[in-house]
Amino acid sequence: MEEHIQHLLHFLSTEKGLSQNTITSYERDLNSYIHYLKEVEGIETLNDVQRVHIIHFLLFLKEQGKSPKTIARHIASTRAFHQFLLREKVTEQDPTVHIESPRLERELPKILTIQEVETLLETPKPVDHYGLRDKAMLELLYATGIRVTELISMDVEHINIDLGFVRCMGKGNNERIIPFGRSAGKAIHQYLVSGRDHFLSKNQSEPALFVNHQGKRLTRQGFWKILKKLAKEADIDGELTPHTLRHSFAAHLLENGADLKAVQEMLGHADISTTQIYTTITKTKLTDVYRKYHPRA
Repeated sequence: MEEHIQHLLHFLSTEKGLSQNTITSYERDLNSYIHYLKEVEGIETLNDVQRVHIIHFLLFLKEQGKSPKTIARHIASTRAFHQFLLREKVTEQDPTVHIESPRLERELPKILTIQEVETLLETPKPVDHYGLRDKAMLELLYATGIRVTELISMDVEHINIDLGFVRCMGKGNNERIIPFGRSAGKAIHQYLVSGRDHFLSKNQSEPALFVNHQGKRLTRQGFWKILKKLAKEADIDGELTPHTLRHSFAAHLLENGADLKAVQEMLGHADISTTQIYTTITKTKLTDVYRKYHPRA
C-alpha cells in the first residue's frame, strides 16, 4: 500500500507542482490512514476499502480529539489518494464518494495595525549585517505580501531594485511580478551592499538573497526564530506567525481602497474567494469603529 502513496506524492509534486510542505502533509496523513486500515480494520488490499472503513477512520480521528480542520484535511488527502488509485486502475471504485467534510467556521487571520507594523519594521537595527538582513526581510514581506517560503526561496537575481519589483515563484510554480516601494528598496540595497557579504565568507557561490550565519540559504525555521525574537522585542501582543505580515499587507491595501483583483494577483491566490476574507476583516473593523464612535450605534 505504501508504494502507492509514493506514486501519488510523485504525481502531486511533478504534475501538480504542490509545495514540499503540502506533500509532507499528504504523506503524514496517508501513512496514518494506511496504518489504521491495516492495524484496526485488517484491510490487506486497497480494493477492499469500503466507505464504512473510511467513516470509521474519521470517527477514530474524532475520538483522538482531532479538530474539524484536521479531519477535513485527512478527508482531502484520503479522497485524493482514492481518486488517484481509481484513475491508475489500481482499484475499481472510489469509497470516498458522498463522504462530506465537516463544516468549518472560517477563521479571520490575525493582522497587525499599521502602528504595530511600523514598530516591528523599526525593531531590527541596521548597525550590523544581522540587523540589515532582518530589516530587509521584514520590509520585503510587508511591501509585497509574499509567503515566507517564497521569501527564503528567492535568489539575488530575482530582485530588481532600480525598477522596484521582485520576481516570485509561488504555488504550482506560478511566477508573478510584484512591485515594492522605496522603503523596502532602500533596506534591500543596504543589505546587499553592506550586509550580505559578511554572511558569505565561507560560501561565496550561494545564490540565495537571504542567508544564515553559515552563508547558506535561510530556512523557514530560521526565519521563524528571527521573527519570534523581533516580535518579543517589539512588544507585540498575541501570536505573530510568518504569515501575519502577508495578512496585514492584504488587509491594509484593501482598507485603503485597493482593487480586490489586484490584491489577488499580488498574493498569488488562484481563487478570488480566498482573497475576499480580507474584505471581511475590513468590514469588521469598520463595524467596530462605528459602534465605538457613533452616538446612536
